[in-house]
Amino acid sequence: MDIKLSDHFTYKRLLRFVMPSIAMMICLSVYGIVDGLFVSNFVGKTPFAAINLIMPFIMVLGALGFMVGTGGSAIVAKTLGEGDEKKAHRYFSMMVYITIIGGILFALVGFVLMRPISILLGATDGMLEHCVLYGQISMISLPAFMLQNVFQSFFITAEKPHLGFIVTVACGLTNVALDFLFIVVFEWGIAGAALATAASEFVGGIVPIVYFARKNSSILKLVGFNFNGRILGKTCVNGSSELMSNISMSIVTMLYNFQLMRFAGENGVAAFGVMMYANFIFMAIFFGYSIGVAPLIGYNYGARNHDEQKNLFAKSMKLLGISGIGLAGLSIILAGPLAAIFVGYDAELFELTRHGMRLYAVCFILVGFNVFASSYFTALNNGLISAAISFIRALIFKTAAVMILPIFWGLDGVWLSAIAAEILAIIMVIAFLAKFRKRYHYL
Repeated sequence: MDIKLSDHFTYKRLLRFVMPSIAMMICLSVYGIVDGLFVSNFVGKTPFAAINLIMPFIMVLGALGFMVGTGGSAIVAKTLGEGDEKKAHRYFSMMVYITIIGGILFALVGFVLMRPISILLGATDGMLEHCVLYGQISMISLPAFMLQNVFQSFFITAEKPHLGFIVTVACGLTNVALDFLFIVVFEWGIAGAALATAASEFVGGIVPIVYFARKNSSILKLVGFNFNGRILGKTCVNGSSELMSNISMSIVTMLYNFQLMRFAGENGVAAFGVMMYANFIFMAIFFGYSIGVAPLIGYNYGARNHDEQKNLFAKSMKLLGISGIGLAGLSIILAGPLAAIFVGYDAELFELTRHGMRLYAVCFILVGFNVFASSYFTALNNGLISAAISFIRALIFKTAAVMILPIFWGLDGVWLSAIAAEILAIIMVIAFLAKFRKRYHYL
């Protein structure tokens, strides 16, 4: 039986509804990791470090998709909750078209700026050409990558999370198969990795357009372009937390790379890259849950169903607490095996990576609550508070921590800075939740 946004959610029903989103985000993380895995083992650690150095810039350009997807889906879910399907279709369609236009413009800018940005990020002579080549090829598929991020949220709002998962799996299989073909068989090196990723992103961006443009069984469909500046502005404000989160995360990653080049050189950047790949998988669970539950929150907020709001919030807190503790322990246990998969060929790099992962793992206990809180306020159409949580947590707290702690603890200070930032963030989140509990009726 299909699960509707208007249903009452037990733990079993809630997990059934959000599981495709979690699986989808895990698949996205896994196939995003494949490039690094193939490049590190079949091309070398310098190209591997180059990908990790330029990736934050690519993610900054792609952040528009996260903003439109999360901000727009909250508006569309609320509109559906209010019973106006035609208006929801118009809003949904406008957001898709705006993403296409924005993606093309951002891709052109990124292609032109790739070399100076690579130099600015600290690329060494050996890394520079790898950064430019990988980055410029990635710009070819940037509009599709943005659309893929948009549809992650809208498949859930359309009550088709399983279809979103199928598309993601198709993307992942495309990337894995082409990585093997281009890197191992054809020996195209870092260019092969970029082309494989680009092909998978086209699958993720174009297939959903074909689905929603045709007659389908979902509650959303693509219609003609109707520009609405007010709704676009509200989408941007509402999704600004995700935009700021992705931009801030990319900026902080750049600062991490600067500090790591200072304390450990190229090995430090490579080690951090492995840690981030592992981090993507674990964080995907928190992001997937937050994306999955957001339409339920937005729908019940629009329908003024306060009892269900309280139910969803309480269950979410318990699930996030249990999963946070479990993932922290799992990360510590898997630090050695994961480091061996990526950099087992270099003993010094392996030990550096394993040690860093074990220190970093503690932050998973808290990070789920902070990610959920930002997404929760987005779903409630309060983009200002959501953006404040994301901006302060991801940029101010993490920037301060990664700049200050290494003064006292050197390289370990870089790894521990994530824990310090999450502790400060959870204090801020508790304060915001306490302040707005009466307005949104989640307690």
